[in-house]
Amino acid sequence: MPPAKRSAGGQAELFSASSAKEIRDILWKTADKLRGSLDAAQYKEFVLGLIFLKYVSDAFEERRTALAKELAEEGIAEERQEDFLEDRDEYTGHNVFWVPEEARWSWIAAHAKSQGVGRLLDDAMDAIMRENAALTGVLPKIFNQDRVDQKVLAGLVDLISDARFSGDGDKPAQDVLGEVYEYFLGNFARAEGKRGGEFYTPRSVVQLLVEVLEPYEGRVYDPCCGSGGMFVQAGKFIEAHAGNKSDISVFGQELNERTWRLGKMNLAIHGIDGNLAARWGDTFADDRHPDLKADFVLANPPFNIKDWARNEYDPRWKYGVPPKNNANYAWLQHIISKLGERGTAGVVLANGSMSSQQSGEGEIRKALVEADLVACMIALPSQLFRTTQIPACLWFLAKDKTPQGGKRLTDRRGEVLFIDARDMGEMVDRTERVLTDADIAKISGAYHAWRGTTSAREAGRTYADEAGFCFSADLETVRSHGYVLTPGRYVGAAETEEEDAEAVAEKIATLTEELYELFDKSDELAKTVREQLGRIDV
Repeated sequence: MPPAKRSAGGQAELFSASSAKEIRDILWKTADKLRGSLDAAQYKEFVLGLIFLKYVSDAFEERRTALAKELAEEGIAEERQEDFLEDRDEYTGHNVFWVPEEARWSWIAAHAKSQGVGRLLDDAMDAIMRENAALTGVLPKIFNQDRVDQKVLAGLVDLISDARFSGDGDKPAQDVLGEVYEYFLGNFARAEGKRGGEFYTPRSVVQLLVEVLEPYEGRVYDPCCGSGGMFVQAGKFIEAHAGNKSDISVFGQELNERTWRLGKMNLAIHGIDGNLAARWGDTFADDRHPDLKADFVLANPPFNIKDWARNEYDPRWKYGVPPKNNANYAWLQHIISKLGERGTAGVVLANGSMSSQQSGEGEIRKALVEADLVACMIALPSQLFRTTQIPACLWFLAKDKTPQGGKRLTDRRGEVLFIDARDMGEMVDRTERVLTDADIAKISGAYHAWRGTTSAREAGRTYADEAGFCFSADLETVRSHGYVLTPGRYVGAAETEEEDAEAVAEKIATLTEELYELFDKSDELAKTVREQLGRIDV
């Protein structure tokens, strides 16, 4: 959609609105009502489709009301206002989707019981896609089905009518919906368990990737983009640093059709004009962006895929042919093939990728290190991913570690930064951990100080190794470790405070004394047992 513009009358004034939390609460009831009649994957698409339809309708009506006010203030007669109120440009020019009358929520709610709500909703989805090219083939048409209880559906329309996406105080409607959408994606990922990880990366992990890479401008690519969370976080990063989301161009690919649709809706909700290709597809078998050279790659590929579209002669395998039973190094090499001359990448992978020697993976890792492509390795804490118990790490790749002229970066050719963050994060419940803002700032700050970026210089940060946390290793040191990239091997143990050392020494002495006492008791028991056995007449 075109960028927003301001008219003489200013942006549309916000209606008094439900808070994001209130909207979440209302809409989660919607999910609960559907839970029994649809499978998890479909009810996710079902509910998020309804949320999206309600949002675009609310945004349209909000702009329509503001436009009517502007026209009245300009003295335009009421009988002439209708032509302006139905002028598409008055909406799209304000970053608002054009919603035909039959797709507006007020129309659907008024006719839901008399005309068949399922058919009305499917027709509304059709009409919106027909009128908005960015949404072609994206919205779900799954409401007019025999297995969908139409009475329940009509009740849901009434329920959702209570949620108004027209802002939360000073927060724009788009941000309110964005929060609700992300909340639902996270909840659905938890509900679906392992399969949920296919479309959702924990927010704190995405935030860390983005804070390290700092994608202010340029081409951003995700080869397994899921529901588009990497792109959304990149947009938020830019806005937080007073930038413009239009300074990045977004490219992505997704294998799963339903997830691809969620991603397209997510980008539309956040006002990001992204290219997720015309269709979903397998990144290895059918690269939808074959000529792309990206400035930044952000990716969380599915871990340790055993069944993938492997072609031994693929030109992407410049550093070695990945094994049949694990796609980790296929993802890494695909990502490297997409990097521009000074491109950088952040990739979430299973911990095994840092040390595996099976099926030639060790040789590929050696080749990547010797090509000086590995910039930083970060070991993550456990339980960040509710959908898998596999420990994870972050690979940061860079095509160019030189100072890069005017950027005045620190020359890091022949060096790799290792960061051990396994003890970071805090538990939000019994099973899930998140990285705090302070954790993310410390990790990203260490990287930027090491690289000598503008943000580090402005903050006055300089790099120094910190025992137990970070260490900058030259290639000879990495070679001496057999090209194993596990940070714990390099950062060493954290230095212990003197008082802590005394406390530990005292504890060891106490435990040693207790152990000797147990040894004495054990000897006594052994002697007693022998005496008893000796009395047995064999």
